[in-house]
Amino acid sequence: MSGNRLLRSTAIFSSMTFLSRVSGLVRDQVYAIVFGANPAMDVFIAAFRIPNFMRRLSAEGSFSMAFVPVLAEYKERHGQDAVKDLVDRVTGTLLAALLVVTAVVLLAAPWLTRVIAPGFEVGSDKHALFIEMLRITFPYALFISLASLVGSILNSYQRFAVPALSPVLLNLAMIAAALGLAPLMGGSVKALAWGVFAAGILQLCFQLPALAKLGLLPRPRLDFAHAGVRKILTLMVPTLFGSSVVQFNLLFNTMAASYLIGGSITWLYYSDRLLEFPLGMFGVAIGTVILPHLSSRHAATDPDGYSKGLDWGFRLCLMIGLPACAGLILCAEPLMSTLFQYRSFTVEDARMSSWSLIAQSTAVPAFLLVKVLAPAFYSRQDTRTPVKAAVVAVLTNALCTIGLFAGLLYATSTGQAALQATGGSWTQALAAIPGAHALLALAIAIAGWVNALQLAWLLRKAGVYRRQPGWGRFLRQLGVATLAMTLVVLAFRLLWPDWSAWTWWERGVRLAVMVGAGGALYAGLLYLQGIRPRDLRGH
Repeated sequence: MSGNRLLRSTAIFSSMTFLSRVSGLVRDQVYAIVFGANPAMDVFIAAFRIPNFMRRLSAEGSFSMAFVPVLAEYKERHGQDAVKDLVDRVTGTLLAALLVVTAVVLLAAPWLTRVIAPGFEVGSDKHALFIEMLRITFPYALFISLASLVGSILNSYQRFAVPALSPVLLNLAMIAAALGLAPLMGGSVKALAWGVFAAGILQLCFQLPALAKLGLLPRPRLDFAHAGVRKILTLMVPTLFGSSVVQFNLLFNTMAASYLIGGSITWLYYSDRLLEFPLGMFGVAIGTVILPHLSSRHAATDPDGYSKGLDWGFRLCLMIGLPACAGLILCAEPLMSTLFQYRSFTVEDARMSSWSLIAQSTAVPAFLLVKVLAPAFYSRQDTRTPVKAAVVAVLTNALCTIGLFAGLLYATSTGQAALQATGGSWTQALAAIPGAHALLALAIAIAGWVNALQLAWLLRKAGVYRRQPGWGRFLRQLGVATLAMTLVVLAFRLLWPDWSAWTWWERGVRLAVMVGAGGALYAGLLYLQGIRPRDLRGH
C-alpha cells in the first residue's frame, strides 16, 4: 500500500470512527443525564466490561493481529478459492469456540462475579444485579467477535468504512435503550444490558452485505486441522495477552474499583471514554490500517517498505499524541462539566471524573504508539515478543496500584484517619476516601509507558526498523507547537477557573473557543515550521 493510500485509508477509517465517537459521546451524555454516577451504574459498567473485553480482543487485539497476517499471506501466495476456504473454516472454528465460551460464562456467572467484582458483596443487591446483567450482556461477545472477523476481512481488502461505521449501531441501540426501554422498565439500568444484546446482532448483520460483495460470505466449517486455522491459533494464543495489556489493566482496575466508594467505576468509565477520542479516532485507525500494510510488505519481502511504514506510523502517533496529552490534562474539568454535568451527573461527579482523566491522559502518546508497535511484531507473525512486554506492564499496573494505595493510606493524613476509623481495614478505608479511583488511572498510565518503551526497545533490538532522516527537526517542530498550544490553553483556564455555574451553552462556547484556539495555534505553528499535509503521506 503506497504512502498516499495509507493516509487516505487512515482518513477514511478516522472519519467513520469520528461518527462512532460522536454518537458514543451522545450515548454517554444520555447515560449521565438519565442514570448519573451511582452503584447501579457501576454494576452495569462492570458487567459490560467482560463482553467489551472480548470485543477488544477480537476487533483490536489478538484475533485480528493473528488472522490478518495469515489472510494477507493467503492473498499474496494462494488464490481466491484458498482465501474463501480459509474464511469458511476460520468462521466455523471461531463460532464453535464462542458458543462454548458463552455457555460457560452464562452458567458460571455467580462465580465470575466474585472474580471480576469481588467488592460486590455476595448476597447484596449489587451482586445479584451483576449476575443478571452479565448473563444478558455476554452474548454480545459472540456476535461482536463474528462481526470483528468480518471487519478484519473487509479491512484486508481496504474496505475500511463499513467496519469503522458499525460501532455507531451500538451507540444508537444504547441510546434507544436508555431513552425508550428504561422508562418502560421503571428507570432500571437493566435496560442498557438489553441494548447491548441487540447491538451485537445489529453490528454483525450490518457488515455481511459488504462481505457478500467480495464473494467471501462464509459457510462455517469446523476444522481445527486446517493449516491456516492452526497457524492462526498458534499466533493467537500469545496475543491473547500481549495485544490487550490495556484491557487486562482495565479489568484489574475494575476489580480494585469495586472496593472503592460508590460511583468510582462510573467516574473511571467517563474518563476512559474521553480518552477514547484520540485513541479510537486515530490510534485504532492507524493500527488497523498499518497492520495489513506491514503484513503485505513482510509477505512480499520488502524490508524497506516495512520500515518506512513503521516510521510513518510513529510520526503520526506523536503528532496526535503530544497535543492530545496536554489538551486532555488542561481541559479535563471543562470537558467533564460541559459534556456530562447535567441532571443526575453532579458537580462532584464531574470533578471526580476529571481527576482520573488527568492521571490517565499522561500516557496518551504511549497508548497511541502501542497501536503501531504491536502490529510491527504481529505483521511478522512474531506473537511472542510482545508478551514479554505485556507481562511486565500488567505486573507494573498491579504493583503500582498496591503501592499507590499504600501511599494514600499510610503517607497521608486522610488515609491514616480512614484507617483509624475502620480499624485498620484497607478495603473499608479505601471505600471511605473520595478520589482514590484516580490512583487506578495513574497506575494504568505508568503501565502504558512501560509497555510502549519495552516494545520500542525490543523492536530496535530485532533490527527490522531503520529510523528515517529528519527526526530531530520533526521533534523540535512538535515541541514548539505543543508548548505554544499548552500556554494558550493554560491562559484560558486561568481566565475561566470555574465551569460549574454556567449554562450548557455558555460552557460549550467557552470550550469551543479554548480548544479551537489551542488547536488552530498548534496546526498553524506546524505549518509555519514547514510541515505540510504531503509530509503525512508516508514514503
